[in-house]
Amino acid sequence: MKITLKDGSVKEYAQPMSILDIAKDLSEGLARAACAGVVDGETEDLRTVLDKDCSLNICTVSDPEGLAALRHTASHVMAQAIKRLYPDVKLAIGPSIADGFYYDIDSEDPVTAEDLEKIENEMKKIVKEALPLERFTLPRAEAIAFMEEKKEPYKVELIQDLPEDAEISFYRQGEFTDLCAGPHLMSTKEVGKAFKLTSIAGAYWRGNEHNKMLTRIYGTAFGKKADLEAYITMMEEAKKRDHRKLGRELGLFMMHEAGPGFPFFLPKGMTLKNTLLDYWREIHKKAGYVEISTPIILNRKLWETSGHWDHYKDNMYTTVIDEEDYAIKPMNCPGGVLVYASEPRSYRDLPLRMGELGIVHRHEKSGQLHGLMRVRCFTQDDAHIFMTPEQIKDEIKGVAKLIDGVYSLFGFKYHVELSTRPEDSMGSDEDWELATEGLRSALDELGLDYVVNEGDGAFYGPKIDFHLVDAIGRTWQCGTIQLDFQLPQRFELEYMGADGEKHRPIMIHRVAFGSIERFIGILTEHFAGAFPTWLAPVQVKILPISDKFIDYAKEVKQALDEADIRAEIDTRSEKIGYKIRSAQMEKIPYMLVLGQKEVDEGLVSVRSRFAGDEGQKAATAFIEDILKEINSKEIRKVEKKEEQ
Repeated sequence: MKITLKDGSVKEYAQPMSILDIAKDLSEGLARAACAGVVDGETEDLRTVLDKDCSLNICTVSDPEGLAALRHTASHVMAQAIKRLYPDVKLAIGPSIADGFYYDIDSEDPVTAEDLEKIENEMKKIVKEALPLERFTLPRAEAIAFMEEKKEPYKVELIQDLPEDAEISFYRQGEFTDLCAGPHLMSTKEVGKAFKLTSIAGAYWRGNEHNKMLTRIYGTAFGKKADLEAYITMMEEAKKRDHRKLGRELGLFMMHEAGPGFPFFLPKGMTLKNTLLDYWREIHKKAGYVEISTPIILNRKLWETSGHWDHYKDNMYTTVIDEEDYAIKPMNCPGGVLVYASEPRSYRDLPLRMGELGIVHRHEKSGQLHGLMRVRCFTQDDAHIFMTPEQIKDEIKGVAKLIDGVYSLFGFKYHVELSTRPEDSMGSDEDWELATEGLRSALDELGLDYVVNEGDGAFYGPKIDFHLVDAIGRTWQCGTIQLDFQLPQRFELEYMGADGEKHRPIMIHRVAFGSIERFIGILTEHFAGAFPTWLAPVQVKILPISDKFIDYAKEVKQALDEADIRAEIDTRSEKIGYKIRSAQMEKIPYMLVLGQKEVDEGLVSVRSRFAGDEGQKAATAFIEDILKEINSKEIRKVEKKEEQ
């Protein structure tokens, strides 16, 4: 048996070996650190016995697969602790997730946030007990009887839904046994001390709102305490930056029970949104796009032709007009296709780049709604590019460069994923191969590093996703480039080629912001509400020291207004220190303090969010300086004070 390791070396074994035994053969240190193995691309338990030639990567907590095994084991430790403390609790599921793990439970007596510390302490005892985790399997009937005896109805339902020939595996640790496919660590001791229960929430069984509401307990685990402490610090910082909290405090947007998931933008939020849209229009005009607008409601026949009725209907709002079915658009692309088809096209017209700031509606479940991040109505900064096959690579490269420019402007770093054909898709294998290779070769020519995300493409074509990283290290999927051979075929789009024959164009779907609303939420948290001057809803707050300087404040504001600088006057009869603190709480970039000296000499005293007291200058000089900052879209950093 030949085992090809990650570094390319090959080990030969005369008999079957478990992954853990192979790790021991390689080094005792690796065996102690091992959490899981990846065999021919599939994650496997350390207990898995290998009996044929294969590739093997032995994973530690430094690898995503190893960290997931650690967290999965932590979820079992948590479930065991819960059962010890609350024996009548019924267990549902408990997987590892991106930032940790959770377990869904059904309890007659509610488990609350106040109980988390007690559960966590019991988990520490279980870790200290160093209970070995033993894997075993049972035939289907015995597995059902086993879980019925333990009075675990949710586990019974899960087993009943498995295929008849499925291997039904369990893991036992001490008195606790759970239905589970794994992988897991070898002992509860290996979970270590770097874990914490973080929150509690409600969750419908199997995510179906018609099922019973269960209690979901979230936690996280790391290989090192330092990593856990860094994560906790990040989460505390994230709470301070929560866009829902800042949105209320800064007067940007609101939600109302009259329309759950449908955001209301307030005047300052609308200023922010329009400034972003102005920037969008500016860069797209320079990049050769034309702007269009398509209807929000279109008939069922259109959505059947596009494929959305079959593949996306559950997320669409529908209505009946003149006894005919219509849908409120969840996407802009079919409307863009109709615009393309509205007149004859020649190869000389291509590439045709059409941008649309289209309002779309999607039926999101109530439990998934989250501020501006997950809404039911949003503005998508769509563009659709129609092109010849020869133009594919250059157009993809052009879009990637445009998206890079957007993210760089806001100080975002990002990584790229190439997502391939999903199971629920349409079109031929040949078309999918051509489309996927077009995206791949463009990324290679741009020199962009990327990972392949198998099976996560759109139903009509593969895509490139841009995952940006914010100021505290969180990632957000925003920009996307999707190559589509299907819609042009389904709508029978054509152009006249140089050979005088009719040809089928190829289509790119792409967004840079994604959802404008979601991007505003991300920006709010990225900048902690302290937006760059060019983007700030209020760029200057004018602070007269007393009422007698209000007339001069109005003169200064008029000059700022004439320069298109967004300014407000604080006319309250408060002390200047109070006004300054208020402006700081509002995260205003600049404050102009006006007193007798400023009036007498025609000056303004400048205080900024970046450097504090910046001294006095003529109003015209201040306007000139701030306009340079605004027009360059500079992100001015807070200056660190030198220690005396």
